[in-house]
Amino acid sequence: MKKRAWIVFFDESGVSLLPEVRRTYAPRGRTPALRHRLNWKRAGMAAALGYHAADSGRGPRLCFHLKPGSYDTTSLIEVLEQIKTFYAGEPVVLVWDGLSAHWSRGMRAWVAEQDWLTLERLPAYAPELNPVELLWSAIKTRELANLAGDHLADVADAAERGIRRVCSSEQLP
Repeated sequence: MKKRAWIVFFDESGVSLLPEVRRTYAPRGRTPALRHRLNWKRAGMAAALGYHAADSGRGPRLCFHLKPGSYDTTSLIEVLEQIKTFYAGEPVVLVWDGLSAHWSRGMRAWVAEQDWLTLERLPAYAPELNPVELLWSAIKTRELANLAGDHLADVADAAERGIRRVCSSEQLP
């Protein structure tokens, strides 16, 4: 049976006030130094990148979520509610990894009540199968590279700039 659904790849990542150290240029003889506050404050990012299974003309759609701290079952259910609105209640086949919050009792009970959502699990140790991993790489090597922000909002703003950059290009998603 052909299912007219969105195939949505989902993943989470984290950012913190500790900079993502990348190669950079500096004048000869001057080693570049990153000065930052040793602070472990973290934010969680989640992204859902969808492709329509039956209508490729609809183009890819990217839904992004950012929050202080990390994700658990409750916060992931809130994100899934936003995804439901984002995809206007159309059928979604959500493809994600084996994170324990993805397959917890609470998550499975919530998903069982959703007629618009079907879950599929990625194989273990296969990040190359999830295109959202490339999104994180694109943001962390450009907008977040060597960023030593004073506040978590600085890092969040840079991540959102990266998402806007990716969304503005037809090639990147």
